[in-house]
Amino acid sequence: MRKGVMRPGHIQLRVLDMKEALGHYRDLLGLIEVETDAEGRVYLKGWTEVDKFSVVLREADEPGMDFVGYKVLNNDVLDQLQKDLVEFGCNVEEIPAGELTGCGRRVRFDSPTGHMFEIYAEKEQTGKWGVSNVNPDAWPRGLTGMKATRFDHCLLYGDDIDGTLKLFCDVLGFDLAEQVLDENGDRVAQFLTASMKAHDVAFIKHPEKGKFHHASFFLDTWEDVLRAADLISMEDVSLDIGPTRHGLTHGKTIYFFDPSGNRTEVFCGGDYHYPDHEPVTWTTDQLGKAIFYHDRVLNERFLTALT
Repeated sequence: MRKGVMRPGHIQLRVLDMKEALGHYRDLLGLIEVETDAEGRVYLKGWTEVDKFSVVLREADEPGMDFVGYKVLNNDVLDQLQKDLVEFGCNVEEIPAGELTGCGRRVRFDSPTGHMFEIYAEKEQTGKWGVSNVNPDAWPRGLTGMKATRFDHCLLYGDDIDGTLKLFCDVLGFDLAEQVLDENGDRVAQFLTASMKAHDVAFIKHPEKGKFHHASFFLDTWEDVLRAADLISMEDVSLDIGPTRHGLTHGKTIYFFDPSGNRTEVFCGGDYHYPDHEPVTWTTDQLGKAIFYHDRVLNERFLTALT
């Protein structure tokens, strides 16, 4: 049952060098730089996103993800979910309004896979970049790089994915849209959605807690994904895999790395999910096709390069 979580709202990533990171996320990926706060964190957004920001970059000694935030319907929902998270057994912390510039109070909580998440109800809305909300043009002039439209989802690795499934589905109201089962029928991958999308977050079973695989950004068309591949080669960016298609979710995709070693995906297409849909199931004997539908061969780096 849906419980008021609307969509992914933001992700905070650790980068080793801010100037190099902006060359990746702003100039290559094409996100819009919004501002820098007093702590030196840089805020960015995709051009279609109405909220002030969706990506926060923090310079640190090691790469990875600090947290992902999800926007909920209103403060009443936020209050109720905060109580539900405490009852579930999460360690819960309330972050005051303004700690992220333009964002209301946030409720941060841990998860059985060791990742940090947060929910919030209010964020300043600045509208789509370069496009009016009245009689809007099809797209804004002045976009750069891959012209990423929005932060779409992230893929995370951790040990207790069953516990995290209960957290996201029973407490936060996500649906299990797709899964991978091993030969014993145990779930080794899960794709969860709070919307009609194929997934808003995904988890892969992994011995270590709290690992980050990638942040994903949406492009409009397959032609845009191919153009992204051209830019990756033109800029000599480290390529992981693609362009190709996934079997899981059927998205058309390419993966590459930022200068700090964090993996980025841009993709288009993909399946949709309604709450009455049964989960789509893949089996591990078809894992090659599930991950890379065309090659049908696993890329070891794709499975093991984590931050």
